[in-house]
Amino acid sequence: MKKRSNIYEAKTHLSELIKQVQETDESYTIFKSNKPRVDIMVHKETVKYFDPLKQDLKLKGTAVYLCDPLESTEDLWSEECR
Repeated sequence: MKKRSNIYEAKTHLSELIKQVQETDESYTIFKSNKPRVDIMVHKETVKYFDPLKQDLKLKGTAVYLCDPLESTEDLWSEECR
């Protein structure tokens, strides 16, 4: 069963509500005028993927090239693939 509370209770006991959500990992819905308004849930870290078009300071200088990016790569491809 999804946990729920009205806005007054949530405002009065917000720190307890947050602690409970963190411990149980269940979402909590806050209602105003008997309509759901807000869900409180535990924040999940998202996986950050490397985007080569954006510079990431942590990864700067770690790129390994198989060939010189400024040189021609025509000789690396077979004749039928050109």
